[in-house]
Amino acid sequence: MALRTPLYEAHLEAGARMVDFGGWEMPINYGSQIEEHHQVRRDAGMFDVSHMTVVDVAGMDARRYLSRLLANDVARAGEAGKALYSCMLNEQGGVVDDLITYNLRAEEYRLVVNASTRDKDLDWLGRQAAGFKVDIEERTDLAMLAVQGPNARNAVLGLLEPGDATLAEALTPFSATKLGSLFLARTGYTGEDGFEIALPAGEAHDCWRLLLKAGVRPCGLGARDTLRLEAGMNLYGQDMDETVTPLESGLAWTVALQDQREFIGRGALERQRAEGVPRKLVGLVLEDRGVLRHGQRIVTAQGDGEVTSGSFSPTLERAIALARVPAGTQDAVQVDIRGKLLDARVVKPPFARRGAACEGII
Repeated sequence: MALRTPLYEAHLEAGARMVDFGGWEMPINYGSQIEEHHQVRRDAGMFDVSHMTVVDVAGMDARRYLSRLLANDVARAGEAGKALYSCMLNEQGGVVDDLITYNLRAEEYRLVVNASTRDKDLDWLGRQAAGFKVDIEERTDLAMLAVQGPNARNAVLGLLEPGDATLAEALTPFSATKLGSLFLARTGYTGEDGFEIALPAGEAHDCWRLLLKAGVRPCGLGARDTLRLEAGMNLYGQDMDETVTPLESGLAWTVALQDQREFIGRGALERQRAEGVPRKLVGLVLEDRGVLRHGQRIVTAQGDGEVTSGSFSPTLERAIALARVPAGTQDAVQVDIRGKLLDARVVKPPFARRGAACEGII
């Protein structure tokens, strides 16, 4: 039986269509997925992300442990309240998972990892902790809401006490703060501004209802996927996994090789970079009518590639995708859709933000 978040009853009250997602019963939409997508691009929408795995890491070796565990340098989140996006790699440089790390205070951090990788991530975190003085605690007592869109921050700020609202309003992108029982972060997954709210599970339903009264509309996993794709953000299990490196996944910017820090997978990445990274992740805009989907073959002058994530873009009103192609691929490719080769243009993501197409996409 699929697990249920603390907001399961709220989803049913809102008329959600529920699906099994990574072992969780989650809302795919509440009616029109396209309307929910536009709600986030134009106003404010909220997502139940309580299925995500929250793990607190604390102890005298916490920073040293994360320095070894993450391809990005946790020292970049050097101040309390700062956040860092990174990948955990295996020794071959493959991506075990991608995650956000929050610096809570000295030698205390919070990790938010993917729901579908929970079991292997917890096992990996535990095995890599050997030799480090750290405590690793999964926070199953918390629920999480992501409130996203141009009016999202104001909607949340209006529900806070004046002093807390002042602190929350001062948060810069990729930072977080604790406000009583709330943990408030500004690290979205849609290409829009907003807040992520972690709070005790017992308080989640009240928070949901207050946001509804403030005009924030519930949105499901369907809109969340098209939004993140338009924003050019990777999805674990499709755009990356343990068989590909960050250098092949458009995530070289998350790898810190500038110093001599020894992290898991560093040697493999250095070898791949020295030999030449064979593949790259690019954006595609379909020039013909059709739908781009995961797994479709990409035909290029340098050899075949593959669509990793594809969908219809409600903002651009055309099909877009992320695709892994040979490193030398230029501006034009073809996509094999049901045996027919259709023209597509290679672009640099993101495709859309703040309700409109990014420059050079259309």
